[in-house]
Amino acid sequence: MHTPPFLDTNRPDVPHTVIAGGIVPFHLEKSPVRGRLVRLGSLADDILSRHDNPDVVSLLGGEALSLVAAMASALKFQGSFSLQIKGDGPVSMLLADATDTGDLRFFARLSEDTNKATLPQSAKELLGNGYFAFTIDQGPEMDRHQGVVEITGETLSEMAVHYFKTSEQHDCWIKLFCQKTSTGWQAGALVLERIANEGGINLLDDSEDTWQTACTFAGTLQEKEIFDENLESNILIQRLFGSLDVIPGAPRALAFGCRCSRAKLASVLERFSSDDIDHMLEEDTITMNCEFCNVGFHFTRDELKDTAE
Repeated sequence: MHTPPFLDTNRPDVPHTVIAGGIVPFHLEKSPVRGRLVRLGSLADDILSRHDNPDVVSLLGGEALSLVAAMASALKFQGSFSLQIKGDGPVSMLLADATDTGDLRFFARLSEDTNKATLPQSAKELLGNGYFAFTIDQGPEMDRHQGVVEITGETLSEMAVHYFKTSEQHDCWIKLFCQKTSTGWQAGALVLERIANEGGINLLDDSEDTWQTACTFAGTLQEKEIFDENLESNILIQRLFGSLDVIPGAPRALAFGCRCSRAKLASVLERFSSDDIDHMLEEDTITMNCEFCNVGFHFTRDELKDTAE
């Protein structure tokens, strides 16, 4: 029996990659510092290689995926954490998000007049001037929380730190990694946050010294270490923060997590009139592409005959 598009929740044939220990949270005992080490492994290549982006854009995408993975892992409820950047640079739009269960997705949109052969190398030049926004979505029955700031900083790490400092008044230290290797893309992140008890009073009188020391140690992390498949995350965390009484938490999984389906895209087409649908048809078919997983969904006119009658 044929399933109508608006009931067809089948997912496209996309990678089902799961990185079991993609995120390892940790905290410093009796100190106001917590953190997350993120290592996307082969998941980075599975997501980034689905898009025909220049390498400098994919590199920015890998950093963005690592960033939202780290932030979503701190959610205390079912929902998602998304990053959206819109600027006047060659990359006019960048969006990455992660759910509380570690499902990741990403896309970047280039401006129409972009010359891919002459793209700048820095994140600031790629994005230009515009806004940087984080959104926490707790589901359709809850209000979304969104913070928006001006794009400030040369790197995506600096932009994120600026966001938390200005929008959330929250101390963070963030270092993002991404590289293209002979076996594909790799990406990761190290994030530290300084927490406080009620009233904003730090947990210990020497919290400033502890925080600065933790940030200094974190700054020694090298790309070759975070991408070393033979170096376990717990060992790497101990190597960085062992003298500060670091306590690793339970590892969390990351996975490819595009949430598109024929049903969702059919609901978009329902907003158009029959005349609009007819104008969109090419050889009796409408093709809609999901920008996240880069899969085309095809709808015939017969399937859409009850749309906007």
